[in-house]
Parts: sequence; C-alpha cells; structure tokens
Amino acid sequence: MSLHFLGNSVTLENVFIASSGTVCGPLEYLGPLGSCFDKSIQDYHYGEKSFEKAERKMLRDALDICLKRERLKYHDVDLYLGSDLLNQITSVNYLAREIMKPFIGVYGACSGFALSLALGSLLVEAGFVDKVITMVSSHNASAERQYRYPVEYGVQKKATTTFTATGAVATLLTSQKQHVKVEAITLGRVIDYEQTDANDMGRAMAPAAFDTLMNHFQDLKRSFHDYDLVVTGDLSMYGHQILKEMLQRQKIDVVRYNDCGCMLYDLSHQPVFQGGSGCACSALVTMGSLYPQLKDKKLKRILVVSTGALLSPMMSAQKESIPCIAHAISLEAVE
Repeated sequence: MSLHFLGNSVTLENVFIASSGTVCGPLEYLGPLGSCFDKSIQDYHYGEKSFEKAERKMLRDALDICLKRERLKYHDVDLYLGSDLLNQITSVNYLAREIMKPFIGVYGACSGFALSLALGSLLVEAGFVDKVITMVSSHNASAERQYRYPVEYGVQKKATTTFTATGAVATLLTSQKQHVKVEAITLGRVIDYEQTDANDMGRAMAPAAFDTLMNHFQDLKRSFHDYDLVVTGDLSMYGHQILKEMLQRQKIDVVRYNDCGCMLYDLSHQPVFQGGSGCACSALVTMGSLYPQLKDKKLKRILVVSTGALLSPMMSAQKESIPCIAHAISLEAVE
C-alpha cells in the first residue's frame, strides 16, 4: 500500500479500531462522562508510593482492559506506541519494559493521543504491521510537579489555568475490518505565537489548532459540515473561545464544535478552572464517549484535533515562548 500525502493530510482505507481501555481519575469519574469509562481510581496515589507510579499503574490497567476485550496477550500485538507528559516519557517507557515487544515512544505533549494514533495508523496502512497498540496517560499531580508547582504547595492558580486530566487510554488498531475506521489524518506544524505563560495553555495552543484545522479542510476539501462533531483536545473554555473567534474571522461556519477539556468536567461545579488538558483529556473523551457512539452509528464521522504545548520547564525558566502543535484524526463509522 502506497501512501500519498495531500499537503499535510492523508486518507486511509485499511485501518480500524478493534478495542480500547479507559481508566480515569476521581474528578473525571465525577464529571458528566464518568459512566463512559471502564475503570476509575478513587485517589491519586492508587495504592502506590508516588504519583508517577500511580500513573504507570493506570496505564497498565488500560492496556490490560483493551487486550482482554479481544482476548489477546502482550505478545499477540506487533507493535506498541506510547506517549505521556513526563520527562523521557517515563510512564510508557517503564511499562514497555514489561511488555517485551517492539515499542516506539513518542512525545507530543497533550497531542500525544492523536500523534500516536496517527503514527500507528500509517504503519498499519502501509502494511508493516497488523496489530498496533497506542497508549497515553497523564496524571494531575505528576504533571503539576513537573511543569508548575507540586500540588502540596497550594499555589494560587490563575483564572486561565487548565487542569491536567488524570487517566490512561489504550487503543488497538488493526487492518481487519471493524465497526470504526481511522479515515484520515492531518499532521500538525509547530506554531509559536510568542506566548510565555505556562498557566495559559488555551491561548498558546489555539493557533496550532487553527493551523491544523485549516490545513485539514484545505487538503481534503472539507469543512465543519462534513463532520457530525469536531472536537479539539485541550483548549478548555478560554482557548475554545479563542479558536472559534479565529475561525469566524476567516468567515468559516463553525458548527458542531466542542472541546474535550470542556466536555470532560462539569465546569460550573468542579474545581478545574478553565477545564481539562493533558494526554488523557482528548483520549478519555474520544475513546470513552465518542468511539462507542461511532460503533452504535449515533455518529457517522468525527474529527479529533489533539493539541499540545511543547514547553520545557528549563526553557520556560529562560523566558522562552511556548511552541505548540495539533494533530487531527478523522474517525468514521463503517457501514
């Protein structure tokens, strides 16, 4: 199978989603989508001695749930891809040492869900592998400790802050026909609008989401009207509104659009500031809520645009701005 990119995008014919596994944190379970997830944890330590080990345990649980649905073992999968937020993609790397199968770790910050799905889909479409697992995780406490301040500090948050989702998701891709296919992907470009505030991720990432959406629509001659739903990954309320304004200035009819960071929580009653972010944010919403609707034909085609802020704490300390990226995945119900 030869792959031909149309600008930044490519359409696919032979990539399907066979199963998934979703594990969410306490606040995510109490949100409007809590009943959609396979498993929830009741405290951030999850019986472990550190938040990082708790995140890895969630990831292992999500993987086990995904494989169990298809009655597969670790060795039945050809390739694993994984992404998380921690330095040296700690969670997926340390889990991969237990799997003992070919593994590719990727980093796209909060866009890791769409990025790993895109790479896995390209490999399946090209015929290199038949079964691929993509997995992502994030943990509010471990991410806060790395990028901002440990939660124990009790540092006052800015009104523009987003809340890193706690959760893990594993997805099984295959070339064998299933109810849902990966229909197209658009790989993003790194966009930097000179934003420097690590507590204002929505403003930083919205231009990257805009760039990827525009490229996707231009490459594939589409618009919002070609999708039952378009969701961005991690912009939350503030970034979500910024992106809508950017699109409307281009005279684009914005319909059936939402953001996973707004969908994952009850923003009026839960203490999540502007809403969700993190690798698990778009992954939980997509695989926990939207994927089942595609399987049941309640949705026919959706576009998921996961956004990521590629900031480094070291470079932020040197007053560097925040480069951002967004990757898009089109998922379609199979007739």
